[in-house]
Amino acid sequence: MRRLGNPAGPGQPPLVSVILPVHNADLWLDECLESVLRQDFEGTMELSVFNDASKDKSMTIIEKWRPKLEGSGILVVVGGHDSPSPRGVGYSKNQAIAQSSGAYLCFLDSDDAMMPGRVRLQYEAAVQHPTSIIGCRVRRDPPGSTERYTRWINQLAPPQLLTQVFTAHGPTVIMPTWFCSRAWFSHVGPFDEGGQGVPEDLLFFYQHLRKGGGLLRVDQTLLLYRYHPRAATHSVLECPATPGHPSFPEPPSGPTASASWRSGPCPAGRPSPSGTRAGRDADCTAA
Repeated sequence: MRRLGNPAGPGQPPLVSVILPVHNADLWLDECLESVLRQDFEGTMELSVFNDASKDKSMTIIEKWRPKLEGSGILVVVGGHDSPSPRGVGYSKNQAIAQSSGAYLCFLDSDDAMMPGRVRLQYEAAVQHPTSIIGCRVRRDPPGSTERYTRWINQLAPPQLLTQVFTAHGPTVIMPTWFCSRAWFSHVGPFDEGGQGVPEDLLFFYQHLRKGGGLLRVDQTLLLYRYHPRAATHSVLECPATPGHPSFPEPPSGPTASASWRSGPCPAGRPSPSGTRAGRDADCTAA
């Protein structure tokens, strides 16, 4: 449980901002917000929530948790809009970042939940690697869903985090686990705001690599990563960043890199025929 009474001093920004875009997430928000409260990080923290036109009870749940979070020393910043339709994940993440002030950004999806040590361990890694995206291992819920894809996420060797970028249909360090410095995000970003169907994480990931950013995974399970039909990954229509596309980075060179290039994103070395993140999840569970 987070130690009580550890807010940033007057005029001092927090060390870490948890970036939480929300759209119709009332089924999962209680567990998500409780996981923020239970972080064992002893530095200063902020939760930045951006509500993207939710029509359910999401805002009621957020306001219910605000006094609990602020009572534990976590500043809560809430923004959003109530337009008839949402503006998309990329827009919501950018807005949540813009209204936050932490030196480091911890990305969290509203249907996921963090293990208590996530912020602490990823912060420690990010301080040592200020131009890297820091990820972690995940536990999939429900258990056994996307089993092969989950194994791929968790078991890539450190060099493969880079070399398998060139055959995977998504980031080798997956977006729900990202942690990075604000300065580096500002250098690379922002996220694409094209809306539904745009793989904003993948486009940012490739831009990060083109600018010389590194990839690092904390080899502990620090996130409960949910799989369900309403997940944002299911709305990605196509992957524009494929070999030959202008946004696709240059492949590595050398014999090791060539072998990794051929190995593919699934253990069987078979990429998704659909070219989507949701399709990739399905393919990586096939026998």
